[in-house]
Amino acid sequence: MKTLKIALRNLLRYQRRTLLTTLLITLGVVAMLLFVSAAGSFKSMMVGQITDSMLGHLQIHKKGYVSSIDSLPLTMNMKAKMVEKVEQELEQIESVSAWSPRLKFGAMFSNFKETTSIRLNGILPDKEIAACPDLPKRILGDQPETFLPEGSIILPELIAKGLKVKAGDSIVLVATNRDGSVNGMNFTVNAILEGLSGPGGRDGYIHLKDAQQLLRTDSGEISEIALRLDNPDKEKAVLQQLQKTLGKMQNQQGKPAFEIHSWEKLSPFANIANMIDLMTLFIKIMLAAIVLISVMNVMVMAVYERVREIGTLAAMGTQPRTILGLFITEGFLLGVLGSIIGVAISLLLTVILQYAEITFNFGRQSGLVLEPHLQLADVLFASAIVIMAAVLASLQPAWKAAQLNPVDALRAN
Repeated sequence: MKTLKIALRNLLRYQRRTLLTTLLITLGVVAMLLFVSAAGSFKSMMVGQITDSMLGHLQIHKKGYVSSIDSLPLTMNMKAKMVEKVEQELEQIESVSAWSPRLKFGAMFSNFKETTSIRLNGILPDKEIAACPDLPKRILGDQPETFLPEGSIILPELIAKGLKVKAGDSIVLVATNRDGSVNGMNFTVNAILEGLSGPGGRDGYIHLKDAQQLLRTDSGEISEIALRLDNPDKEKAVLQQLQKTLGKMQNQQGKPAFEIHSWEKLSPFANIANMIDLMTLFIKIMLAAIVLISVMNVMVMAVYERVREIGTLAAMGTQPRTILGLFITEGFLLGVLGSIIGVAISLLLTVILQYAEITFNFGRQSGLVLEPHLQLADVLFASAIVIMAAVLASLQPAWKAAQLNPVDALRAN
C-alpha cells in the first residue's frame, strides 16, 4: 500500500505527462472497443442473414452427401427410418429450437416459351419458417396470403427476371428421379424471392409433398435437416453432442450413417467472418503496441528526470526491488486509469451509435441497421491487454532505475 501511495503521488506530481499518457491509453482502449463492437455487430448480422434465411445453424445429411452436394444426388437422400432416428435425437436436445426437413434436387424450369435449370428445395412451410425465420423477409413485393401452399413455387429473383415471370404465372417443372424416369408438373408462382450471393441464388422452394410427387419418391425421403438453435453461441456444443450420438451411428455396411455440419462448413461467407476476426486481432495488437510505446516513453523520461531522487532513495537503504516495484506500480496505475476512462467513453459512444441507427447494405440485403454492442468478455480482454502492456512497458525503465548506483545518481545534474 505504501508503494501504491507513493506511485500515485508521483503521477500527480507530473500532471501534464500523466494526463497525456492517460489520454493516449484511453484513445487506444476506445479505438479497440469501438472497432470490436462494430465489427462484431457486422459479423453477427452477416451470419444471421445466412443462417436465419437459408442455411440454419447446423445441418444433418447422409454420410457423403455434402462432398457431392453440387450435383444434388438423389441416391444420397435419407430414408424415412433414418429421418426418424434423427428426429428422436433432436427431441432430446433442449438447445435445438426447431428443425426443417428438405428434399433438394435439380429440375428444368419452363415458362412454356423458354427453359432453364433450377435448384429446388422441397420444404414443409411451417417447419422451414421456424428453422429460418428470415426466409419470408426475402420475398419481393407484397407477402402472399399463404406462404407456399401445395401446387405453388417460390421462384428465385435471378430466374424470374431472366424468364420474365411474375407472381401468379403458371410454369412447369420437369425432374428426373433416381431410376432415370422423367416427370413434369404444373405450378403457380407464389412469390419472387430476393437473391443471395453464392449457390443459394438459384434456389427455389416448393412444398415437400409436391417435391416427393414430382420425384416419385417415398413419403419420408429427404436430403437434409436444417437445425435452428435457441442460442447461436451453443453451436459448437450441440455439434459435438450430435457427433457423439448421430455421428457414431452406422449403416448396414458398418460405416457412418450421418454427417453433421455447421453453417461455416457449408457457406463461403465463413471466410469473410474469419477475416473479420483476423482484422480484429491485428487491431488489438496494433493498439496494444501504441500503449506499450507510450508508457515506455513516459517511464524512461520519468527515470531520467528523477535520477537524483532515485539515488537518494537508494542511499537511504531502499532495496532495489522496492524501487523496481515503485516504477512498475506507476505503469500499472497508468494502465488502470486509462482503461477505466476508455471503457466508460466506449460504452457511451456505443449507446450513441445504437441510437444513431447507422444503416448499410450487405449483398442484396439493404437497410440493415448496425447495432454495436460490447460484451463483458471484450471489455475485460481489452482492459487486460492495456494494463499488461503498461506493466511490460515499465519493466525496462524500472529495472534501469533499480540498478542505478546511489553515488553516481546523486552526482547527476
